[in-house]
Amino acid sequence: MTDKNVLGGPLLACSYAPLTGFFRDGCCRTGAADLGTHVVCAKVTAAFLDFSRDRGNDLVTPRPEYRFAGLAPGDRWCLCATRWLEALEAGVAPPVVLESTHARVLDFVELDVLKRHAYAPA
Repeated sequence: MTDKNVLGGPLLACSYAPLTGFFRDGCCRTGAADLGTHVVCAKVTAAFLDFSRDRGNDLVTPRPEYRFAGLAPGDRWCLCATRWLEALEAGVAPPVVLESTHARVLDFVELDVLKRHAYAPA
């Protein structure tokens, strides 16, 4: 079965550089081992990266032992559904790339909320 995005279409890749996804395949797919449900493709912002670091998940500092170069504002990254919701409640939710966000996120948040926070390229 093909993974679907929140709009009902095929799930598109979120990012290959940096390489993201729970399975590190560029897509925000999930499975039984993914306890964080990494299904939200977001274009991260400085405010979100600060928020995440303050919550104990430093996404900025490089971790070469995990082949992780660290994120910068503007990078796309697969976020945990609950972390995105926490950021939303704090007013720092990064924009969501709908075509690359897995439909599983709809178990956590309604589509109209995601659409209000959709990334719109200039």
